[in-house]
Amino acid sequence: MKNPLRLIGGEAGHILPKGGFGAVLARAGVGKTAVLVQIALDSLLRETNVLHISLDQPVSKVCLWYEEVFNHVGKHYQLNNTVDLWDAILPHRFIMTFNTEGFSIPRLEERITDLTEQGIFYPQVVLVDGLSFDQEVRELLNEMKLVARENELKVWFAVRIHREDISEEKPVPDNFMNVADLFDAALQLSPQGPQVRVNPIKTPGELDESISLYLDPASLLIKDGEPGE
Repeated sequence: MKNPLRLIGGEAGHILPKGGFGAVLARAGVGKTAVLVQIALDSLLRETNVLHISLDQPVSKVCLWYEEVFNHVGKHYQLNNTVDLWDAILPHRFIMTFNTEGFSIPRLEERITDLTEQGIFYPQVVLVDGLSFDQEVRELLNEMKLVARENELKVWFAVRIHREDISEEKPVPDNFMNVADLFDAALQLSPQGPQVRVNPIKTPGELDESISLYLDPASLLIKDGEPGE
């Protein structure tokens, strides 16, 4: 209930519909993975199963992201049961890695089927971190959309953008705009001095221009209001 993302997804914080796509856009090193992990933690705390797919980081590095962000959440909200809470959410998370060149939707389906048929894990939310949107990805996304709809999955992608691809006249880069019609929600991280704004550029409902979200520079947690408030 305290998650600032509820401001763009309704009181329950359910930003995406089943079968829906979401995106987190940012330049390298700005905080895409940190935001994805916060989206994941929001689902895990609702006892929703999260499959985290990493194409550019090993399992150990992804685990460290979760531990770091979870510790910041615990401190920020002054939770006194973090050990028990951590133990409770871990069974709802599964991390899967691929080599970038070896990632395909048929191969992903095969690995998910292996998990579900053995009763190991049944994903409900999927995060894809490391997929390059600089190449033609519409066909892959269309295939993923079919999988998401058939399995009622909510899928989030990290989208890397480049400084030279955005401007005041074109704040959203072409590599996302070319496939934006496939997405239900999108957040763009925009550095502004020492702060990083979290700009909702697409939401399931009407876009509320009054929403003000930013990443805390110390913890990389999403917060609402203005920095320093």
